[in-house]
Amino acid sequence: MMDTDHVRPRIGVPWRGANEEAAHNLPKMGRYLRAVERAGGEPVLLSLLHPAAELRRRAAELDGFVLSGSPADLDPIHFHAERHPATEDADAARERTDFMLLEHAMALHKPVLAICYGIQSLNVFLGGSLVQDIPSEVGTSICHSLEEDELPRGDVESDPLHGAQFDSGHIFDVSHARHAEVNSSHHQSVLQPGRGLRITARAPDGVVEGVEWIEDSTWVVGVQWHPERMPANPLAKGLFKELVSTARRTRLAR
Repeated sequence: MMDTDHVRPRIGVPWRGANEEAAHNLPKMGRYLRAVERAGGEPVLLSLLHPAAELRRRAAELDGFVLSGSPADLDPIHFHAERHPATEDADAARERTDFMLLEHAMALHKPVLAICYGIQSLNVFLGGSLVQDIPSEVGTSICHSLEEDELPRGDVESDPLHGAQFDSGHIFDVSHARHAEVNSSHHQSVLQPGRGLRITARAPDGVVEGVEWIEDSTWVVGVQWHPERMPANPLAKGLFKELVSTARRTRLAR
């Protein structure tokens, strides 16, 4: 009998951005890949340059997906909004890749963990909208992001931390608590949730920190924080382990 615990599901992770892929700039991507490996999965780095047919072929070989963060912002044309002055340039290749992967994953019930830019991409794909600039639109006293040049030596441990409150759902099930401290590095967030998404985590200022798909049993979780930067954190580890274990079950059921 097969030892199912040792099946390593293949988890697709798109490059953060076209410029990073062109420069083969791996340090930040490496955090996502290592997090998948530690959770028992086989990470597969996905190019943003694949033609549609090739991307679909590669997606069909995968068991789940992590949508990574990105230095870009989504084009607000996708949610029928005017561009805020603080909105970063869009990355059309990353948008196209995320939307195609989400279409594939949700049609075939493959699990998705969407992180930072990824939660925003997930939300917009499903018809939701975004806060384009938290400092100017929310007016919060909570620090959701520090500029990278303000971090000593670029140390990711210097990410600002703040509380997050969880409602019932996958994030709560993994955390075993209604509240946790999460890291933060973003200036945008979910505004109106997309079709089939339920908000399951918020910061004390109301900024959305987590959403989950509720239309069927497909495991789709979006988090605004960066679990890949918290390798020793139980909640961060638990999210990747839940993704991988769900992908393993999905693979074995096919």
